[in-house]
Amino acid sequence: MADKAQSRAMAARLLDAFLRAGAVEVTPDILQPAEALLDLYGEDIRARAYVTADPLRGEMMLRPDFTVPVVQAHMADGAEPARYAYAGEVFRRQDHRGAARSNEYFQAGFEIFDRADPEAADAEVFALFSNILSRLTLSATIGDMGLLRAAVDGLDTLPERKAALARHIWRPKRFQHLLARYSGQIAVPKARAELLAGARSDRPWIGLRQQGEMEARIAALQADAAAPALPAASVNALNALAALRCRADSAPDHLRALKIPALEPAIARLQRRLSALAANGIALDNLHFDASHGRSTMEYYDGFVFSFAAPDPVLPPVAIGGRYDALTRQLGQGREIPAVGGMIRAGLLADLEGVL
Repeated sequence: MADKAQSRAMAARLLDAFLRAGAVEVTPDILQPAEALLDLYGEDIRARAYVTADPLRGEMMLRPDFTVPVVQAHMADGAEPARYAYAGEVFRRQDHRGAARSNEYFQAGFEIFDRADPEAADAEVFALFSNILSRLTLSATIGDMGLLRAAVDGLDTLPERKAALARHIWRPKRFQHLLARYSGQIAVPKARAELLAGARSDRPWIGLRQQGEMEARIAALQADAAAPALPAASVNALNALAALRCRADSAPDHLRALKIPALEPAIARLQRRLSALAANGIALDNLHFDASHGRSTMEYYDGFVFSFAAPDPVLPPVAIGGRYDALTRQLGQGREIPAVGGMIRAGLLADLEGVL
């Protein structure tokens, strides 16, 4: 495996390529305030990040990625349009043993903030990465998280149900459980059925929530229980969309064959993106499309996603990236801007290029 010096040298080489592509270098601090990361990821981030406490700055985390601090810096005072590049170490706790995934590794990345033509920006990032990685035999896959989001938004059901499904798109097991519940495939637990039927305990309300909050929650559960079940056809269409894998050039036709009207705007965006990719020299007939690509690993991406992977399935992706417009809205305190970017694992690239 590449040692730290070799990984750092590869990261510097990648950074130089990104700077030549028009980016400005940014160097976020290694210690990051935990608050924004916890707001974004929830408490789940504690299982993957290294957390510490500073007597003056409060709870801090060793930098788990670059995108969040880059977005924060841009939304605070960045010019538009903007292209940024970075290189440095990130720190991720691993939940399994083995040498394939390290808890400390070098990343180099490239990010675009531009309102003019989002699909052209998607293609620019992908083509740049494809060119940098062209010396290797890697499998490139693209997807679009906006497709599942559009299909969920088009469901004929309660807004609260659609919001819950949209929130768990990145957690496929939880998403499938909700689909089964909303379509009547899962029986209502006895305790909830009694609650919904009006049963109440004589015991006093306890905990941090007030009685009014609990009553509102019960009313919401009753409204959910009274709502019609999702039709089997809607569930089957969503499952077929999630399972779609094909060549990129045939993806629009396969998507239209699902007959989900709400997908049309997202399909149009996909077609513009494919045209932009082709204009940048990408062979679409050699590019894989996966409608669920990144669902369990790319949490803050909400549109176009991509990865480049080595033939060995044990290895993590060499590069990943995608569009994260919603993240700029969440961190922008009322402002937002279309944004897309990606990162390359420098040490893994050094290994694959034989830099030993």
